Amino acid sequence: MTKSFNVAVVGATGTVGETLVQVLEEREFPVANLHLLAGSASSGQSVAFRGMNLRVRELAGFDFSQVQLVFFAAGESVSREHAPRAQAAGCSLIDLSGVLDGALPVVPEANADVLATLSAPYLLCSPAPVATALAAVLAPLRTALQMHKVTVLAALAVSQFGREGVAELARQTTELLNMRPLEPQLFDRQIAFNVLAQAGVVGESGHALLEQRIARELKVLLGIEGLKVAVSCCLAPVFFGDSLAVTVDTECTVDLKQVAGVLDQQAGLELVEAGDYPSVVGDAVGQDELYVGRLRGGMDDPAELNLWIASDNARKGSALNAVQIGELLIKHYL
Repeated sequence: MTKSFNVAVVGATGTVGETLVQVLEEREFPVANLHLLAGSASSGQSVAFRGMNLRVRELAGFDFSQVQLVFFAAGESVSREHAPRAQAAGCSLIDLSGVLDGALPVVPEANADVLATLSAPYLLCSPAPVATALAAVLAPLRTALQMHKVTVLAALAVSQFGREGVAELARQTTELLNMRPLEPQLFDRQIAFNVLAQAGVVGESGHALLEQRIARELKVLLGIEGLKVAVSCCLAPVFFGDSLAVTVDTECTVDLKQVAGVLDQQAGLELVEAGDYPSVVGDAVGQDELYVGRLRGGMDDPAELNLWIASDNARKGSALNAVQIGELLIKHYL
């Protein structure tokens, strides 16, 4: 008989949390009892799971000793405040905020073997969606390419900021289409029909904290000594789905046929044939796969590889990767 586990999802009413619950059901994760947790404003709501409507309970009073595995999908402040309680109760924890000290970022396609070096209870991190997509695409190429620098321009969906981001884009779009004056609320300026040159809080260096997180996590995930990473994030007027323009600088001439052959064989990747390209709308949104296209060499540098990635940030970038980490744990280590 397959062993089952008591599982908690923190942030179950949020964009990623709800998707995470859906993925747990779709992939038949061996859940014995599922505990859905959120703040006081959301407690009492219900979320569908396996034909039932499960009531969302308040996080503050929850006894984590009831569960073996916890997914934290409620943002930085919630993880900082409540993750230590889960750890103290002996839970293995998969955090999606990236703020917990000692939480190791994992993307199964890139560094699943690192779990063998750890012991229970596990403290793991599902990386930022951009880092997840980059690692899943680039990790299979580590043998074919001697990478020394990765440069990415990431056009992020407003769902990066949860339901509030989606609601703000919808509100602004409605205001403009109805010829009403627009007053930005969540963002510092108009996002509808516009592109914003930064996403989130910017640090003293001028780089956004999210950009720094992506660079830091990608280096860990790929495990390439001396790898340099440059990240620029902009915010696009798109509800869901991240679009990444990626340049990889290598130590040798890039063999495009070899690269295409490697990517074409990878489960979870959809390589779009030359002459076409993927987009988030119509391709990636709602899908488990990462879509890769516009595979080409450099204009002036034969040791340069350029490509395009379209990914559902809430699904593959966040919820699915977290569940896949959980699947590795329950299969081999818990």
